[in-house]
Amino acid sequence: MRDQLNPEAGEPPALPTPRRPSSPPERVPERLAYLDSATRRINSALDLAATLRNVGRVLVPALADAAVVHLRDPLPNVEREPGFPEHLRIHHSQGTRLGRRGRPAGDDRRDRYGSRYGARSTADPGPATPVTRGGALAHTLLSRRPAEPVVLGAAGNSGSARTTELLRELYGARGLARLSPGTSVLALPLRGRKTVLGLLVLIRRPRAKSGRPGFDATDTATAAHLATQAGLAVDTALRYAREWEIANELQRSMLPLRLPQPHGVRLAQRYLPGERGAQVGGDWYDAVPLPGNRVALIVGDVMGHSLTSAAIMGQLRTSAQTLAALDLPPHEVLYHLDEQAQRLGREQHLATCVYAVYDPIANRVVLANAGHVPPVLVQPDGTAELLDLEAGAPIGVGGVDFSSVELPAPPGSALLLFTDGLVETRNRPLSDGLELLRARLAGAQRHAPEHLCQEALRILPPGDRGDDIALLAACFDGIPAGDVAHWYLQPRNETPGRARRLAAHTLRRWGLEELSEATELMVSELVTNAVQHATRPVTLSLVRTTRLRCEVGDDSPLLPRPRRTGPEDERGRGLQIVARCAERWGATRLGTGKVVWFEQRLP
Repeated sequence: MRDQLNPEAGEPPALPTPRRPSSPPERVPERLAYLDSATRRINSALDLAATLRNVGRVLVPALADAAVVHLRDPLPNVEREPGFPEHLRIHHSQGTRLGRRGRPAGDDRRDRYGSRYGARSTADPGPATPVTRGGALAHTLLSRRPAEPVVLGAAGNSGSARTTELLRELYGARGLARLSPGTSVLALPLRGRKTVLGLLVLIRRPRAKSGRPGFDATDTATAAHLATQAGLAVDTALRYAREWEIANELQRSMLPLRLPQPHGVRLAQRYLPGERGAQVGGDWYDAVPLPGNRVALIVGDVMGHSLTSAAIMGQLRTSAQTLAALDLPPHEVLYHLDEQAQRLGREQHLATCVYAVYDPIANRVVLANAGHVPPVLVQPDGTAELLDLEAGAPIGVGGVDFSSVELPAPPGSALLLFTDGLVETRNRPLSDGLELLRARLAGAQRHAPEHLCQEALRILPPGDRGDDIALLAACFDGIPAGDVAHWYLQPRNETPGRARRLAAHTLRRWGLEELSEATELMVSELVTNAVQHATRPVTLSLVRTTRLRCEVGDDSPLLPRPRRTGPEDERGRGLQIVARCAERWGATRLGTGKVVWFEQRLP
């Protein structure tokens, strides 16, 4: 294994090979054409691995028989000066295994010198190389010029002793001995916009084997130009990777960390960002508990892929949460979201959204759509259907009416909301993807919502995803009618007493006499407060699940607030009693008034 160069590395077909400097002057245009084509190819990608592959392909075999790219370890933050490069690590090699360890996976063919054919990337990077301050490697990295070319084993190489020392620092004496005498080596620093990023090493086999002499001044100038382009391209790729990570983290931070788990429905979600080559998108999902044990289910997609899309997604999600808490009908929520999007002043960033409200007591679901892909409803018998909702216009268009559709959602059924990244790809039209998803989900209703998400993701084809994906699955269990009691009470002075009697009777029927005393007291306090402010009938609801939940509603928008009371105060103690006796309590402002609720753990 004297020589680890690969003489048969593939040449990019579109790149012209520069002629030797002894060529006639009319050959100069060919070299310029090569530089132009190579520069465009080096700068054609934003991904670091793709950029390094392009660098290797434009250099080998057009200018060298092999190329090795060493980058700083760890990769620096190019937004600021990272200081002295303490270590280098091989991130890509073309036509050689110099400096690598072990046998990389891939093609088992070898050339006569023991080297596998083709390029190698970060899959087999080898150990990091320390950079000694004051050494030849540090001198080359910190300079703005390439090191002088060296021909190994040739006489009269004293002028390139620094280059030989540099190679020994990089690969050690044993690695250097693997190169045949007469091999020509050229080392060039890779500089970004603010700092040095690494080192590019070019290698030519001995003239007897390659048919061309070592690097001369013209070759060095050509390589220096391409190294400058390569350094800037690596800098751009690192900046893009950092921006992608920031945008992706921003988007993830705007999504809910966990979903609520209201009674009568089981929820699960999935979010898959687009691949690194795709910019961050604006997909989101959410679930908001509502009074009456209902839950709002939301999935949306801001059109476009940018950091601005992610920011607008966060604003729309916050607005949707606020509107959902007002318990507005789905079409009203979309209408106000549309108004909010126009106030943001981002007309170029439209959004699609589907909004659903599930009622586990009535076993109904109400949906409205704003230009979004249709949800899939799986019936208890396993039938899956794409809901035929009026699509409407995307949010942000303005002046568009939205409509709600109410459908039965019996126990055992399931609903899947998703974004178009799941069903539409570069090679698959939207209609085919929707039908494939519908067929895949047929018969999946008896599984957990997590399984529903997994089944949906199985339709994704292999390969890169150009768009992010958001899924929200809801399996409907419902709440039996026997576990629910609901009354309308006129706002009269005798109403609190009647409410106590109704609550006590219901708890005896449910076998919850242990909770009767505390529940009657809290019901009396809340109904008394509601009667004082209501102009229409007061509602009283009791729901038995794993907890006992009580809700008292009236048409006054004023939310009760706990306050300090003195020893002689006769009012203001009701909420203190509720807070002391209940496990949890709260108040929610609705579009038509408010609801005050409390929960108790079952004995």
